[in-house]
Amino acid sequence: MSLAAPPLSLYLHFPWCVRKCPYCDFNSYTLNGELPESAYLAALSRDMHAQAAAPQLAGRALTSVFMGGGTPSLFSPDAIGRVIEEARTLFGFTADIEITLEANPGTIERGRFAEYADAGVNRVSLGAQSFGARQLEVLGRIHSVADTARGAEELHAAGLGNFNLDLMYGLPEQDVDGARSDLQQALQLTPAHISHYHLTMEPGTVFAARPPPLPTEDSVAAMLDACAVELDDAGLTHYEVSAYARAGRQCRHNLNYWQFGDYLGVGAGAHGKLTDTATGTIVRTTHTRDPRRYQGGTLLTLRTVEPDELPFEFMMNALRLTTGFDAALFEARTGLSFTRIAPTLDAQRARGLLEVVDGRWAPTLMGQRFLNDLLLAFLPDTVSAADSALSRG
Repeated sequence: MSLAAPPLSLYLHFPWCVRKCPYCDFNSYTLNGELPESAYLAALSRDMHAQAAAPQLAGRALTSVFMGGGTPSLFSPDAIGRVIEEARTLFGFTADIEITLEANPGTIERGRFAEYADAGVNRVSLGAQSFGARQLEVLGRIHSVADTARGAEELHAAGLGNFNLDLMYGLPEQDVDGARSDLQQALQLTPAHISHYHLTMEPGTVFAARPPPLPTEDSVAAMLDACAVELDDAGLTHYEVSAYARAGRQCRHNLNYWQFGDYLGVGAGAHGKLTDTATGTIVRTTHTRDPRRYQGGTLLTLRTVEPDELPFEFMMNALRLTTGFDAALFEARTGLSFTRIAPTLDAQRARGLLEVVDGRWAPTLMGQRFLNDLLLAFLPDTVSAADSALSRG
């Protein structure tokens, strides 16, 4: 079955950090010695050139670019500008393209945001995480509260008012008042977007091996409720499980993920998804996680997504949106008939995890809080719950 081409995005991964945070399960590595900027840029260039030859890309321009990590802001504005320009040359950009750079407040030298803007960046995601000095220390962050405030000030001065603040709750030694205070201080910096995450103990992290004392589940739920009121009062709309935005400032790159669009994954450990519109086949791509092997020119791994996996793959993304999805989007992105998932949707609505609003299937508040339980209902019989964890991120 042929499919219409969905929007196309580009994700670029920069894997190094000054220090690996104890809660982080992303593909990131502590930088020992000098940053291999030139060598890594050369590897990104080879990767982009190789992927640009894919027949699925014919006639499709990028709608967004997201540079994540790791800490992309360890790379110079000149390096970031070169990567952006090469992507423009190889793939083409839509006129209103969104180009996001993740940045750590502790790695930004004064005036650098203006240089990143000159290089083509028009959106920044700033990793604040907390506005409590003690919490930042426990989280292993290298920046101070003052660094975040200065970063936000410089973003506004550089014309980059479309910025996100990453903020966590449920932190060690944090209570409801502390979580609310963190959010209030974040809002004072007038970000366009806030990503509000619950700290979780991810397998393979330092915190998973040696968990810090954490607030109770009831306390965490109270934090979330209190912060939701603060965000609503500040005019930020809850549009994705962990994301809030001012009008028109939703992260378009992430929306493409959640709506099961296509994206190229470039860089060590980067993942991608491409639709062959002629055959309706969807392919997942993966790179080696090891930066040294990636720089050595390892091949991209391809995996075709089987039809019985598609409902789960689609739901794992679309059900993160508070407005959910409709039948037309499911059929357009998967090539499957909506009747294939209708019985499961009805069953989850009966459980109180889904609702239908204006023809769109969306998670209820309980469904948002128990999203993993909801998603398990869409796993194919041949895939176990343990296997599903491998599909994250």
